[in-house]
Amino acid sequence: MAVALLVALSGCRIIPEGHAPVSAPPVRYGQAYPGAPGSGQPNMGGPVEPTPPAPPTAMALGIGPGPDITTLGLTAANAGPALVSFRESCPRLAIRHDISGLTTPADWQSVCAAAGTWPLADAANFFTSWFDTAVVGSGATYVTGYYEPEIAGVRSRQPGYEVPVYGVPADLVRARPGEALPKSNGDMPFGRYDDAGHFVPYFDRGEIQAGVLNSRRIEIGWAADPVEFFFLQIQGSGRLRGPDGGIIRIGYAAENGRDYSSIGAGLRARGLIGPGPGQYPGSMQGIMQYLRDHPEEAPALMNQNRSWVFFREITGDGPIGAMGVPVRARVSLAADPNFVPLGAPVFLHLDPALAGATVANGLWVAQDTGGAIKGPNRFDSFWGTGVDARTTAGGMVGRGMALVLLPRGVVARQAALVQPQGYAPQGYQGQGYQGQSYPARSYPAQTYPAQTYPAQGYPAQTYPAQGYRPQSPAPQSPAPQPYTPQPYTPQPYTPKPYVPQVYPSQGYVPQGNGAAR
Repeated sequence: MAVALLVALSGCRIIPEGHAPVSAPPVRYGQAYPGAPGSGQPNMGGPVEPTPPAPPTAMALGIGPGPDITTLGLTAANAGPALVSFRESCPRLAIRHDISGLTTPADWQSVCAAAGTWPLADAANFFTSWFDTAVVGSGATYVTGYYEPEIAGVRSRQPGYEVPVYGVPADLVRARPGEALPKSNGDMPFGRYDDAGHFVPYFDRGEIQAGVLNSRRIEIGWAADPVEFFFLQIQGSGRLRGPDGGIIRIGYAAENGRDYSSIGAGLRARGLIGPGPGQYPGSMQGIMQYLRDHPEEAPALMNQNRSWVFFREITGDGPIGAMGVPVRARVSLAADPNFVPLGAPVFLHLDPALAGATVANGLWVAQDTGGAIKGPNRFDSFWGTGVDARTTAGGMVGRGMALVLLPRGVVARQAALVQPQGYAPQGYQGQGYQGQSYPARSYPAQTYPAQTYPAQGYPAQTYPAQGYRPQSPAPQSPAPQPYTPQPYTPQPYTPKPYVPQVYPSQGYVPQGNGAAR
């Protein structure tokens, strides 16, 4: 997962596959009826809460063909790193379910086979030979940045290093199916089971900061600065550097299932962020400075973000993204998998009117996800580790055009299935990366012949006198029927003696919530 370090500090975290941040707190299933988990009443067969509607996807929004890929100006220098990352994504890409609806695993198998042996020096020809460009929706993109922080930290607690870096608590689990609403990717949310066996949200940031986990002995490290560690949690991974120069690399393992909340948005609403006198910049650096200048207010502000990230120690080349492979500087993007197949190349062309945005122009690979990286053409660009990466990521705000690269033939196949919402690039005068015009595209109006359906008669049914009388599809006024009085013939009645019955005493056995959880 990854983090957008913008004015609102909406974020993107680096995580293993299947562990995207929860977009909403766990919701107890069927709270409104007696017997629902958490209601404290027996379950007497209450109604089942309806499944939430599926989120929009690229197929629901609509796609269309983009410009000829040969007009993008790809070179070995900008395509080579993307080919390396694409190769690393292929083992997952060729087998995983694409929730965007754009591709199937079979679409990627031949492409990945070719990528494995393609010379890096000829990487540009690999992409132009195997891919077409696609425009999802309008194609208008919004791009931010994230990075791998390095902060002061050690493995064992010592003076000056008092901020715990927690591993995963034993009671942090995913809800069992039917006991919480699944997330948009189908995963069940994180939380815990209370003493009564009910699934509830996990402890929030304020509770954890107050020490609710202090006795668990799950610390994998200790940080020096609570503000720096807060932002490392937003990033989702980072490095702890000790006074002896030793490095501990930590990565996302899980989170508490609480909503991510932007403290930057709250500061802006109070008029504390902006370009005016006395205001702080809306970048990550500006928000950090506000927290340092107001230490008495900082803990409560940070606790407004109730989300908490738990870490694991990692080794290897770079932080690990949502596909389970390393994310690489200036190559890896975080994206919403509802709109971009994870592992797919993405070409960005950003408006030069936004200072610094054009450094993100070129070819990337979608390999990560983020709690705030939601919607079509919303991306978070990874810039690596160090001071320069921090500066670039903290100030990255770009708008322009995004093209998703899909295997040859997929765009035509999918465009024939879905009526796109209209290709209307905004803010860059329809210019391609190398000054090429994007071809205008029009979509013919579709007409559908009117259908007529024969009227269906409801056959009359005969039922015994005590039977169920069906209702006709439309209420009919019954024809009046003549009434013929029937003579009443009294029947003789013979009294029978009453024989009392004896019943054994039965105890009432209350019903609970079923089998023990």
